[in-house]
Amino acid sequence: MLILSSSPPTTTFFTSATTPKARVSFSFSVRFCTRRQPFPSLFHSFKVSAMAEMLQDKESSSSSSPAPPPAATTSSGETSKDSRTFLNATTEQELLAGIMKERETGRLPSSVALGMEELYHNYKNAVFQSGNPRADEIVLSNMAIALDRMFYDVEDPFVFEPFHKALREPFDYYMFGQNYIRPLVDYRNSYVGNISLFYEMEEKLQQGHNIVLMSNHQTEADPAIIALLLEATNPHIAENMTYLAGDRVLIDPLCKPFSIGRNLICVYSKKHMNDIPELVEMKRKANTRSLKEMALRLRGGSQLIWIAPSGGRDRPYPHTEDWYPAPFDTSSVDNMRRLVEHSGTPGHIYPMALLCHNIMPPPPQVEKEIGEKRVISFHGVGLSVSPGISFSDIATACENPEEQAKDLYTQAVYNVVMEQYNVLKSAIHAKQGLEASTPSVSLSQPWN
Repeated sequence: MLILSSSPPTTTFFTSATTPKARVSFSFSVRFCTRRQPFPSLFHSFKVSAMAEMLQDKESSSSSSPAPPPAATTSSGETSKDSRTFLNATTEQELLAGIMKERETGRLPSSVALGMEELYHNYKNAVFQSGNPRADEIVLSNMAIALDRMFYDVEDPFVFEPFHKALREPFDYYMFGQNYIRPLVDYRNSYVGNISLFYEMEEKLQQGHNIVLMSNHQTEADPAIIALLLEATNPHIAENMTYLAGDRVLIDPLCKPFSIGRNLICVYSKKHMNDIPELVEMKRKANTRSLKEMALRLRGGSQLIWIAPSGGRDRPYPHTEDWYPAPFDTSSVDNMRRLVEHSGTPGHIYPMALLCHNIMPPPPQVEKEIGEKRVISFHGVGLSVSPGISFSDIATACENPEEQAKDLYTQAVYNVVMEQYNVLKSAIHAKQGLEASTPSVSLSQPWN
């Protein structure tokens, strides 16, 4: 958990007129420290001494996209001189020169510097695909903030604990992520399936129930995509969802700042458990702590948790290049189900499908090394949720419930995810739009 240091923060803020483009400015001196054993243990401590400048009201990537919520904060106060390397840049040339400068000083490792430069060009190309007349301004602003946060974390790495609460102040990492991904979403070709079920979830959360979304997983941007599609209608869900996060998004310097803005339960992925043999036992113990943390939170009720039972991102079939949800792992599904059922609080599991791989697809193969190439595009995205499936009904129909029910339940959840995914695929990739709706998957564009 992050706590304020013994020295209290000094804060001054100013607000301009309450117009749509009004900004809030802060000047401060705040330090954070850790009190419990961090997750993972190979990180150093973190302190925040500066807030990057953020645009509050970024124009969306198309004229039909929803307006961003007026929650982003800005800073006109003093920051460290290192932070100004990127925040003071007024042109693309100055921004790229800043990467080179910090690389030459030795404060930015060459591999990270090359990744940052590549990310800039890929992000720029993707935003310009949208045709937004403010694309150059959006790219410069968003990338200046992103590079600043990445550089800051290289110098003073953030510590993730088993449960990480999204860091919203003094720098709003949540809105930073939203504003960064928003220009990549083609809202004219994006859809939400069964939006009424998200209202149902909100009611259950207010009653103290727990909600678990069992979903496929496609990109590092999945949390932002989900939140962007729901922020207009279900902001509570968008901002309060907790994601089971693998360790790679907690380590990669190009990804960490975006992870800091999400509620996370941090675990080590099964796919990478044995990458470094001497760390296997430490990873297992860390996962045990994280599961205990999740069980504790579920006992308190009103938890909204997203989990990808496949254990990683979807990838295209090698021979056809078609994308489909990766198979779900039975043990992951069953462990989550039992945690929900044994929490002592009413709980509900909803199958959810997510289609957004064009925005930021993963490498074709699972990679051991940190530092994957970020391929970025402007594209339509979608998500859909379906009513829960009763495990007890499946178990009752089994001749041997102990042996069969877990596998059958996992397959049933996966099948529903696949059904929804195919509807989204027809709507977005086959350009059928709302006409792709079926009796079980009703598509809408709730931002319109």
